[in-house]
Amino acid sequence: MVEAKLNSRAASAVPKRKGVARPTSAQVLWLRRGLDQPGGKLPLFDTNGQRVNERTIRSCIQQGWAEPWFDNPVKPDWLVCKLTAAGRKAIA
Repeated sequence: MVEAKLNSRAASAVPKRKGVARPTSAQVLWLRRGLDQPGGKLPLFDTNGQRVNERTIRSCIQQGWAEPWFDNPVKPDWLVCKLTAAGRKAIA
């Protein structure tokens, strides 16, 4: 009985996600730049010439808003990605 109460409290302490995840402002800026590119190609660099944060890219891939497009043999650590239909919907 005590164990059941503890388990129910633990379960209720975990925050529940309501609805669908929404992109952050940094993610939106990055994803929008793929709208007018052939094939939805997403940029490796921001408008100031700095590399886009890898966490931003990986988070968008994890959410399904972007997907890896191809491996870059010259720079294998760079993630070349394209915008997905879910990504277009998320920034609409």
